[in-house]
Amino acid sequence: MGPEFDGVGALTEVAGMRTMRGLMLAWWKSPRWTEAWTLTTAAALLTAATSKCGVWVAEAAGEFINAIVNFHSIDVVAAKERLLWSAAVLVGLAALKTCGFIGIRHFVLTTMHRKWRRWLDEEFNKALLGDRRAYFHLMGLGGDDASTAAPDNIDQRIQDAIKDMTGGALGLAVGLLGVVTSVYFVGEKLMESSTSVDGLEFLGNWGSVALVFAVVAAYVPLNTFIALRIGKVLERLNVLMQNFEGNYRSELSALTRTSFQVASSHGEAVQSKIHRDLYKTIDRTWHRKNRVDSAFLAFQGFYGYLTDKVVAYLPLLPSFMAGTSDFKSYVTGAELTSDLIRNCSWLIDVMPQIANLKANAKRVTELAVAIEGVQDNQEFYQASGVRDFRYGRAKGGRLAVRRLELMHRGHEAEPFLSASALQFRPGQWIFVKGPSGCGKSSMIKALSGLWSHGRGQILFPDDASTLYACQEIRLPQTTLKQLATLPADDSKFSDAEVEEILQEVGLGDFVPALGQTYHHGRRWEDVLSGGQKQRLVLARILLHRPDVLFLDEATAALDPEARTHFLSLVKTCCPQAIVISVMHEASPPVDANGKPFYDLILEIQDGVAHVKPIVMPEPAPPPLAEPLDPAPVIAVAAVPRVRRLKAS
Repeated sequence: MGPEFDGVGALTEVAGMRTMRGLMLAWWKSPRWTEAWTLTTAAALLTAATSKCGVWVAEAAGEFINAIVNFHSIDVVAAKERLLWSAAVLVGLAALKTCGFIGIRHFVLTTMHRKWRRWLDEEFNKALLGDRRAYFHLMGLGGDDASTAAPDNIDQRIQDAIKDMTGGALGLAVGLLGVVTSVYFVGEKLMESSTSVDGLEFLGNWGSVALVFAVVAAYVPLNTFIALRIGKVLERLNVLMQNFEGNYRSELSALTRTSFQVASSHGEAVQSKIHRDLYKTIDRTWHRKNRVDSAFLAFQGFYGYLTDKVVAYLPLLPSFMAGTSDFKSYVTGAELTSDLIRNCSWLIDVMPQIANLKANAKRVTELAVAIEGVQDNQEFYQASGVRDFRYGRAKGGRLAVRRLELMHRGHEAEPFLSASALQFRPGQWIFVKGPSGCGKSSMIKALSGLWSHGRGQILFPDDASTLYACQEIRLPQTTLKQLATLPADDSKFSDAEVEEILQEVGLGDFVPALGQTYHHGRRWEDVLSGGQKQRLVLARILLHRPDVLFLDEATAALDPEARTHFLSLVKTCCPQAIVISVMHEASPPVDANGKPFYDLILEIQDGVAHVKPIVMPEPAPPPLAEPLDPAPVIAVAAVPRVRRLKAS
């Protein structure tokens, strides 16, 4: 993936989820609407069946209690048979309701929960990890002010908030549907058994049912108002708890990355204090929430007891006392009235769940708003400073940079680095040089689209692929093959190709574990050293062979010999690549034969970048041979002639 070229990104997958209503309905309007509506219909039918069965259970309960009351009024044998039969019917209907309808409905609802959450997770991941790099702008370069600040704890929003929101929404929706169907079936039954009431003769036989609805209308709203007031407090506390829990979890997660620094600096006491301070905010909020929860629980318990034991028996009492209804009808009617009040009081019972739902939905919609807000990253960063980078394509195969200025956050910020005109052709290697803190890494980040503030035009070769390799490498939890083939899917390369490259870069010992996510029970992030991770990045370079390669201290963890091998392999396998490097070395490295890898130096002096060729020093002339000393004169004495003696 290269830089984001000019233009505003299209609406993301979560664009319609920036409001609670849009978020709640998104799945049912998506391409998976058939799946959503099929499960919804099944859950609705099972809920209606449960409500109807509730009426049957109430009637059976009335019959059972009546059989007990009249046990001594009829023949003993008949009374026993009637009691046993009514008990069996009651148990059977209760089993049908709970084990049948409610049990099956629970399975349907949990399936809905699983599928809805999976769909939302996929949509948010696609939106975060799309071509506009929303994840990077929100997590890496978000601003400090409200207009550009990233939502806190994005991981918690995607994982926990979506899970709790979808589960809560389904529970509440089914509860509301249960109220509607129950009111319909219970009301229908109450109207069937309604009788006249003294003082309400003008209503005829509708008197008793009118009293029932009058009691419900007066009793339920008053208590619902109280519950709503408590629920508002719970909602605020739930939002605070989620924020504080997320902050604490983030700090604990960060400890896994900073454990060495903490240990080497003996910073355990300070780190412990940080944890204590973070947990104190959780503890204080939890204490307040527990007090409100306890008050709500006490209110809910008293309300339920009053409903079942007193209020439910009041509306039909006048007709029973007047003798217009028998005991069985009175008990059955009281059971139905209690059921009706409980169903209409559904809002009271689920007030904590509603508070949780609204809190979770708010966190999810905030994330959707933030993702959509960074699709035009020019506008996003312009809210906190100067941002006018223009990325595009250029014919001719060259990388061109024009009028580049890099700045930090702030509308009044001055450029700390500028380059008027730069141009690099395929096959050129550029060594970025300058004092520490001058902006070397910032320069190549800006060229690759990873710098937030500044201005300028950067034109890449047409159809050029890019790859950015940095010093610090974090490995996601996946197989070694996938780690080697990033950013492409590992299916794009055969095992043999990857194995050969790993052998070439010095990671051959790990080839047997190519398809494994763990190596001897440990993640690859924890298995590979810094140098081995940089060798893994080299493997990616050799597999992808990019047209433009940015090396941001990508060999810092390698020894000189391994660094030379790294650069030699890149030089051999990517002969036409434009390579721009920032390195720890003060001068460009050379190969084993003393030949420089780099063609140009991009030097930054006094905030200005300019290009100059690499000039190799003239080889020193061979030392002149020292004059030979004159040969010593040796005096040789005259050798007497030897005469041959003849034998006598």
